Amino acid sequence: MSFYRFARKVVWYLLKPFYRMEVIGQENIPDSGPVIICSNHISNFDPPIVGCSATREIHFLAKEELFEKKWLGKLLTSLNAFPIKRGMKDRQALRHALNLLKEGKVLGLFPEGTRSKTGELGEGLSGIGFFALRSDAIVVPCVIIGPYKIGHKLKIVFGSPVEMTSLREEKASAKEATDKIMGEIKVLLKNNS
Repeated sequence: MSFYRFARKVVWYLLKPFYRMEVIGQENIPDSGPVIICSNHISNFDPPIVGCSATREIHFLAKEELFEKKWLGKLLTSLNAFPIKRGMKDRQALRHALNLLKEGKVLGLFPEGTRSKTGELGEGLSGIGFFALRSDAIVVPCVIIGPYKIGHKLKIVFGSPVEMTSLREEKASAKEATDKIMGEIKVLLKNNS
C-alpha cells in the first residue's frame, strides 16, 4: 500500500467521527483517464478531505510557502502535492500539472486560489480554465459544505462533469472556461446547501 493510500485511510477514520462526513457523487469521478477536480475552498482541511473522499489519487497544487519547511515539504510531496508560486506565472508548475493530466492522472484544484473567510464562493482564477482547455481532462466540480465544527455534518459533493468540448472547439479564453466551471460549482453549492 502506498503512503498516499495509507494516509487517506488514516485521515478518513480520524476525521469522519468528528465531522459526520457524508460523501455524495463519487460515481461522477471517472475510473481512469485525466480528471480535474475543482472545489470551493473553506478550510486548510479541504485538500485532505477531498483527497480521502475521492475514489482516485489526487495530485494537488499547493502554495510554494508550504514547502519552505523541509519536513512539511517532504510530507506534502509524499501526498502527491507540488508547489506553485502565487501571483505569477509558474511555468514549471503548469508544465508539471499538464504532464500529470497527459499521464491520465487526477489534478485537484481550488480555483479561488485562497480560502473563503465567509464561506461564500469567490472569483475563480483563470489557471483552472487554462488546464481545462489545454488538456482532454474531464472536469468534475466539487463542493465542501461545512461548517468544520465537531459534531456538525460536513458534506462533500462531486457533481456531474462540466461539458468542455464546445469551449475547446471554439478556442474559448481561459477566463470563459473558468467562469463556466465556477458557475457549475455555484449551482452545486446552491442545490446541496
